[in-house]
Order: sequence, then C-alpha cells, then structure tokens
Amino acid sequence: MMKSIRTRMTVIFVGLMMAMIAVIWGINKWYLEKYYITEKVESIEAAYDAFNWQLESNAERGISIQEAMKREQDADGNIKEGNLQKLFRDFSDKANVSMLMIDNSADSSAVYSTARDAKFLRDRMERYIFGKNHMDVKVLEENEAYTLQVTFDPWRDGSYLESWGFFSDNSTAFIMSTPLSSISESTMLSNRFLAYVGIFAVLIGGIVVYFVAGRLTVPINQLSRLSEKMSQLDFDARYEPEKGEYTEIGVLGKNMNTLSRRLRDTIGELKSVNNQLQKDIEEKTRIDEMRKEFIANVSHELKTPIALIQGYAEGLQEGMGEDKESRDYYCDVIVDEAGKMNKMVKQLLTLSSLESGSDRTVMERFDLTELIQGVINSARIMVQQAEAEVKFECSGPVWVWADEFKIEEVVTNYLSNAIHHVGGEKKIVIRITRDGDKVRVSVFNTGTPIPEEALPNLWTKFYKVDKARTREYGGTGIGLSIVKAIMDAHHESCGVENWENGVEFWFTLDGSSQ
Repeated sequence: MMKSIRTRMTVIFVGLMMAMIAVIWGINKWYLEKYYITEKVESIEAAYDAFNWQLESNAERGISIQEAMKREQDADGNIKEGNLQKLFRDFSDKANVSMLMIDNSADSSAVYSTARDAKFLRDRMERYIFGKNHMDVKVLEENEAYTLQVTFDPWRDGSYLESWGFFSDNSTAFIMSTPLSSISESTMLSNRFLAYVGIFAVLIGGIVVYFVAGRLTVPINQLSRLSEKMSQLDFDARYEPEKGEYTEIGVLGKNMNTLSRRLRDTIGELKSVNNQLQKDIEEKTRIDEMRKEFIANVSHELKTPIALIQGYAEGLQEGMGEDKESRDYYCDVIVDEAGKMNKMVKQLLTLSSLESGSDRTVMERFDLTELIQGVINSARIMVQQAEAEVKFECSGPVWVWADEFKIEEVVTNYLSNAIHHVGGEKKIVIRITRDGDKVRVSVFNTGTPIPEEALPNLWTKFYKVDKARTREYGGTGIGLSIVKAIMDAHHESCGVENWENGVEFWFTLDGSSQ
C-alpha cells in the first residue's frame, strides 16, 4: 500500500521525536541523579568556603560569632541580621540543606541550627567527631578541615549527603546534611514530567508537521492532478504557483505549463476539424430525421382526405349519385376534405416560416382587450353551434407590446380549441391578469382534463390526444405548434394546466409602458 509524502513525513518526525525523548528520558534516569549529587557536593564545598571566609573576616574585624549570628527586630519592625546569620539562612533556603554550627570560642558552647531537629544533627555530628558512628558511610572527600560523605541511616531508612568538620578557627564545628531521597524523588518527577511533556510535544508536533507537510505537498498534488489531466488530453489545466513555494517545484510547474500549452496548440487544429466534422454529421442526421418525420406526418395527415376525395370522386364518375341530393353530398365531402388539406398546407407554411425565422415579428403597442373581444365576436357562430357560453373577465384596456396579427392567431387558436373540446357546463372563461410588467392571458373551458402524460406533447407537430375527435372538427395537430413558435419568437411563455372540471391554456406578453 502506497503512502503519501505527507504521511511519511509525519511518521518520520513523530518517530524521531519519540526516539529523542526516549534518549533524554534514559539519560535522566541513569545520569541525572549522579549529576544532581555532583552539583550538590560542589554547592556544599562552596558553602564551606563562604562560611570560612566570613568567619575569618569577622575575626579580623573583631566581630564574634555570636554577634554575626544575631537576628533582631528594631523599633520600626525591620528585622536586622548579622552577616553570618544571613549567609547561614540563605544557604539553607536556597540549597535545601540543613545546617548546624557549634561555637566553642566562648566559655559556653553556642549552637546555631537551620533544622527543626537540631538535637538530631548535633548527636550525629558528635558521633562523627568522637568516632562513635555505626552507620554505613561512603566517603566522597576527606581533608584536614571537613569530611564529605554519603550516610545511610537505617532508623530513617534513607541516605544523606553530609559534610562535617571544623572551620579554620579550629573551634567552630559544623555539619551540613541533605537527604538524597529528595534528589531521587526530584529525578523521578523530572522523568515523569518529561514523559508527559514528551507525549504532548509528540502529539502537537505531529499535528503541526502533518499540516505543514500538507502545505508542502499542495503544489506536488497540484502537479500530479495536472499530469493526470494531461494524460486525459485536457490541456486547459494550468499549474498556479503559490506564494512562498520552493523554486524547484515552481520551475517544474512552469515547464509543465509550457508542455501543456504546446500540446494543446499542436492538437488544437485537429480537434477543431473533428468538432466541425462531428457537428456537420449531427446536423445532417438531425435534418434527415426531421425530413423523414415531416414526410411521415404529412403523408399520414393527407392520406385520409385524399382517400375520401378519391373515393367520392370515383363514385361520381361511376354514376353512383343518381339524384341531385346524393351528388351534392358527394361534392360537399370532396370540398370539405379539400378545405382541410388546404388549411393544413397553410398552417405548415406558417409554421415553417416561424421556425425558420423568415417571418419577422413586428412589435407594436395595442389594446389586448379589444383584440380578444374581436376574436370572441368572430367566433360567435361557432360558440352558438357548440351551445357554449363565453365569459371574458377584464376591466378596461390592457396595453401590450407584441405582433398584433400573430397574437390574434394565438387567441383564435386557443378559443377554437376551447370551443371544440368544451363539455360539462359548457363554459369558456377568458381572463387577463397583470403581474408587474407581465400580462397573462388564459382561456379555460369546462370538460374532460387532458391526460397528464399527454401534456408535454401538445406542442409537438401533428400530435393529437383524441385523433377521431380532432378529425371530426377538422383539426390538423399543428395549431399549438404554431402558438409555441409565435411565443418563442416573442421570447414569452405559454403553457397548459389541468383543473378538476376542465383545461386552461395560457400565454404571457410584455405589458410595460415603454
């Protein structure tokens, strides 16, 4: 399984950090305590030198140990300390060392101690001085002035780093003692703290490196995607350099952009030729399909009237119409079918003119209310024959921008359809409504709703929901296609909606004042 550069960098970084923390932890565990003891030994030796120098300095100036160890409060509440007392206290506080000093220069010994259990330190110092010590002792350093040793105390079950002896005046004895258990505990706490900090540092460092590595791999990923697109012949993709990126990656990205551009230019002409050829083939195929569909539809629509005309004409020729009434009937059928053929041919010519764009739309401002009222008046006889009732809902003139002749044809087509399909209560309602700058005209007729699956096909040439009924009133299936072409030429909308008690056809027009 392949790993990303980002993942590998993160794993390597986390591994290195963990290794470094483990090394530091091991050094702390095995060497920190020894180092701490060494530093403590040097601190005790330095303290001895400091105390001894202060005692010698005080002796030269005639300052006794008792005076140098004074600690008193003046009238203002300020505490004043002797120089030896201050040195005594500071060393004990800073170095965490218990110290006891016995001044034998006076008639009676004076004991000074920083430890609460001064008797414990005094007893231990006396045992050391008089050679009565029975504890395990490891001498670290011994000279004429003092002895530095590690003592194990079985009663307290602990080891102590101790220094005891006399200062240079040979009358002032001292002992300095610090438990080594605190050193071991400090080492343990130090290692524990290091482990906690190390884990936190590894987590935070890993997260930081993960995101930083992600930032570094962004241009590499971009180049990978670019090469993938180039392998798929997509030469529009470009490498976009980012601020602060490495020069090497920038040069590689620039070279890939150059390669992509040259490949695109080389293939461009061939691709253009191929595209044009493909378009020509598709256009030819589309025209052939349209021609075949048109011929099939026209042939189908003309087949019935031609057959009727031929049949009745042959009947007249053979003398089947012996009386005048029969001959008139035959002639009426021939004339009627010829009229339907003539109507269809005119509609086809109109539709062809609209779809080709040769019939230019003449925009003018006119009163839509007056136009619709005129269409209703013209269709009054058809309305009476259908025993229908037409209701026109509009108050006052409604001015619109459109081709008045073509809109009249749309309204006539809608009203004619409504008359031929009206049923039930036999009511036809024409409404004009306004919505801002748009005017909506709807023609509703009661009757049987159109099947939902047939609604999208109503605007297709020669489509008929009920072919027998359409044939009965002389419909060709082209009228709604002409409506759709007229509304498309006006860049307006048209549609149809089913209601529980009928069907509504509608269209919109520009009703702005300018």
